[in-house]
Amino acid sequence: MTLSDQVLKNIITKLLHGEDYRIEVLNLLNAQFLDYVIDFFKKVVDAKFKNEKITLDWYKEVFLSPDLRPADIAIHAGLNKKTIANMHNSARREIVLDAAINHYDTLRELIDTLVKYDDEFDVTLSIKFREISMNLTINECLIVINSLAVKRSALRGGLWSMAGKRVEKPLVRTLCELYSVPPEHYRQPDTKAYREVDFYLVGQNEALYKCEVKLMGKGNPESADMVIARGSHLFVADKLSDLNKDQLDGLGVHWVELRQYEGYKRFQLVLEELDIPHTVPDEDLSTVLPEILDTVL
Repeated sequence: MTLSDQVLKNIITKLLHGEDYRIEVLNLLNAQFLDYVIDFFKKVVDAKFKNEKITLDWYKEVFLSPDLRPADIAIHAGLNKKTIANMHNSARREIVLDAAINHYDTLRELIDTLVKYDDEFDVTLSIKFREISMNLTINECLIVINSLAVKRSALRGGLWSMAGKRVEKPLVRTLCELYSVPPEHYRQPDTKAYREVDFYLVGQNEALYKCEVKLMGKGNPESADMVIARGSHLFVADKLSDLNKDQLDGLGVHWVELRQYEGYKRFQLVLEELDIPHTVPDEDLSTVLPEILDTVL
């Protein structure tokens, strides 16, 4: 699961224009999920067609097979592998398989009971792929729907987390390029030793200023605590509440709120106060930003 450079460019562009970036992540989520759904239904048709004469549960036989990846087995059973790891303090293959099968059996019994006591309601899903057509009963539909719901949730969590992590360094680098900060006056940590630092601005006499980036919602109470823990000098955020700003001001931490009108321009004040060489751009943001992003990404 990756964020393409084009999506990263779109996110940073929206952030610097003070617009909401979340639609870019949602579009990517929808695209990946729908691709998964189509591929999954193809596998369902193929599996049921090949096993339609088997008296055992064909879905369990095929989609909870020990030959599959543990993450896929968990999803097919309606569980997230991370959930299993949290429950059992391990994500070893045998533990995932055992937990998935137990959960699937319990889910199947629950569905069978619900369908039995509400027999006035019925759903049949017809899937056709090429010349093969298959019908899923209401029980089978509910198993499939539950699996797809868990998969979308897993994709969603992974994409939002990755969006934040992938955007952090390119975002501050873009700000530096926008204000023509010389390369020797910023650093992008890329080693495990510096994994908790998003970016460094470098002042006079090699003074290092830690930069923290957080694409958080307004009013996140953890922001100040995070800055304190990491000893940050600059906090760049999508949104900041008045309380957040008061906390950061009280700590003597510079901040930039991008959702404000031309909020990115506060970065110039930071550069001035930290005595970091820079040049104020004389062109419109929309004019220079595409070329800068091509360089950064």
